[in-house]
Amino acid sequence: MKNKKKMQNKKREYFKWTLILFILSFLLSATLNYISSYVSERLPVTISFILLFCIILLGIIFDIIGIATTAADEVPFHAMAAKKVKGAKVSVWLIKNASKVSSICNDVIGDICGILSGALSASIVFYIAKNSKANPILLSILLTAMVAAITISGKSVGKYFAIKKSNEIVKISGKILGIFLKM
Repeated sequence: MKNKKKMQNKKREYFKWTLILFILSFLLSATLNYISSYVSERLPVTISFILLFCIILLGIIFDIIGIATTAADEVPFHAMAAKKVKGAKVSVWLIKNASKVSSICNDVIGDICGILSGALSASIVFYIAKNSKANPILLSILLTAMVAAITISGKSVGKYFAIKKSNEIVKISGKILGIFLKM
């Protein structure tokens, strides 16, 4: 009876977490898509390229944070929290909730950045093709390949860095989040 109730609570908790991820993904995606669409329609193509690079970089940074939280050691952060080091309690919370943090950073934000970079790439290709005699298929292939190469190689370097410097990354993340969260 007790185990059955525990299983029901876990299922309920998992469903609740999935619903939160759905809502968060929807809101973040809609907001970031609106911003990138607005910028790409109204500003020069160079600004769209800068925005594209920022979206790719954002995906890489959050991938690093997600991996670092799963690789970090909780023990030093307890000592820092005891000494009242800013962000240490948040860092402990990040590590204790590493699976959720990783899910948000790697899956939600990472996937949204991947989708947005693809959509923005298509928008850039459309803009350039419309305003020049460039071959849209060739442009699309080149830009898609470039975005994929930058994203994949950036995340590859980021993973290595995230594992080697996990405690430092979690400490910085904790300090930044500590500004917004009171723990």
